[in-house]
Amino acid sequence: MSDYIKELKKLLIIKLSGYKIVDKSAKIFYLVKDNKVQATVKDQGEFIIVSIGGKDYKYDKWYTKPEHLANVLANYFGSK
Repeated sequence: MSDYIKELKKLLIIKLSGYKIVDKSAKIFYLVKDNKVQATVKDQGEFIIVSIGGKDYKYDKWYTKPEHLANVLANYFGSK
């Protein structure tokens, strides 16, 4: 598991109450709420791909640090 994914998961556990993190593999995890997958997060080398509602969002690891992506996801899911 990459350090980026480890750090992102730690931050999301703190920021997203009511959500579970379910590992699919060392590089992929799901954000789950009420037994429904809300998002898929994939580590693809230089990029993190977040899939929400059938759309993929690509984040460059060099520009988007784990704490920034955690804030983006917390803001998105916190507003739902």
